[in-house]
Amino acid sequence: MLTRRSPRSTTRAVAALTTLVCLGALSACGDDGEETATDTPASAASESGDAGSFEPPAEGECAYPADGSPSVEGIEAPPADPEVEGEVEVTISTSAGEIGATLDADRTPCTVGSFVSLVEQGYFDGTECHRLTTQGIFVLQCGDPTATGTGGPGYTIPDELTGDETYPAGTLAMAKTPYPDSGGSQFFMVYEDTPLPAEYTVFGQVDKAGLKVLREVAADGTSTGQPDGPPATPVVLETVSTS
Repeated sequence: MLTRRSPRSTTRAVAALTTLVCLGALSACGDDGEETATDTPASAASESGDAGSFEPPAEGECAYPADGSPSVEGIEAPPADPEVEGEVEVTISTSAGEIGATLDADRTPCTVGSFVSLVEQGYFDGTECHRLTTQGIFVLQCGDPTATGTGGPGYTIPDELTGDETYPAGTLAMAKTPYPDSGGSQFFMVYEDTPLPAEYTVFGQVDKAGLKVLREVAADGTSTGQPDGPPATPVVLETVSTS
């Protein structure tokens, strides 16, 4: 649990993120699909030796293994062959304002391929951003149709890491469990510089207007008054589209 306005160390931020990142692969979160900061250290991914060893996949090497029932019926995994290239412009129209973002498909083809596929299937439309953190870690977390923090598309995506990732304001990154290759559909948008280990795939950047929207949402805090909880200003992803 976050208890301070600014982190005393990256370790404190990592501990707080353990619950933040229990997102796509439910099987890695325990029997009930939930995880607390004391269940599994968020450093588990780096200890495995996988983080930081990513190399861009060759054709057909994006693996999207099934991990259970999807939050939305009829969702299909993207093709293993990366079909998206270059920069992809995304418009996230929310109840709090419009958030524009640019995705980097050359750097993170598997992640962007999955995100674009979910957008095209309407997976995100009408879903609620279920989590806002306001101390130590400064993010708005979205992408779970169940708004519980445990929902996903029914498959996992591979980490795409160089080991040099940082998370300044405006970063768009994938959430995950503490285990490698456990992302799904949930993502977070950073509205203030946040110290995190390089274990979360950065696949895009939010534009200045979108960052302003995020900061306005964050200024209202959480609905519980705690530093970690649903945003007091509801943020519904009305539509998500690419161009």
